[in-house]
Amino acid sequence: MIKFFLMVNKQGQTRLSKYFEHVEIHKRTSLEADVIKSCLSRTKDECSFVEYKDFKLVYRQYAALFIVIGVDEAENELAVYELVHNFVEVLDKYFSRVIMFNLDKVHIILDEMILNGRIVETNKSRILAPLLVLDKMAES
Repeated sequence: MIKFFLMVNKQGQTRLSKYFEHVEIHKRTSLEADVIKSCLSRTKDECSFVEYKDFKLVYRQYAALFIVIGVDEAENELAVYELVHNFVEVLDKYFSRVIMFNLDKVHIILDEMILNGRIVETNKSRILAPLLVLDKMAES
């Protein structure tokens, strides 16, 4: 099961966070700081799977952006690793360039892909369908 999803820049600033189980706000801050430090300090030659406390971290770097997902021990790391790539491809397909000004739409995409910590959709067209409907409604 997926516990949390983070998008972080190279400076270690969290750009997006989504938790799939309850974590108190003050614990989220320290958790994110530890997780970010664990992933950003690694070299490109090192594995993208990290054991961290009672769960595993799966991360991937795209230019200046890191995507980090915390999963439990039962989750398949390779499936989550591919989910990250699929997520980035969906973002690439929908947004021309600027993602950070459209975080509400990024959350919609994430909600279409992951529900209650489980991967529910990977088809790019089906993921983007609700956003395209919203865009059509906004135009009219």
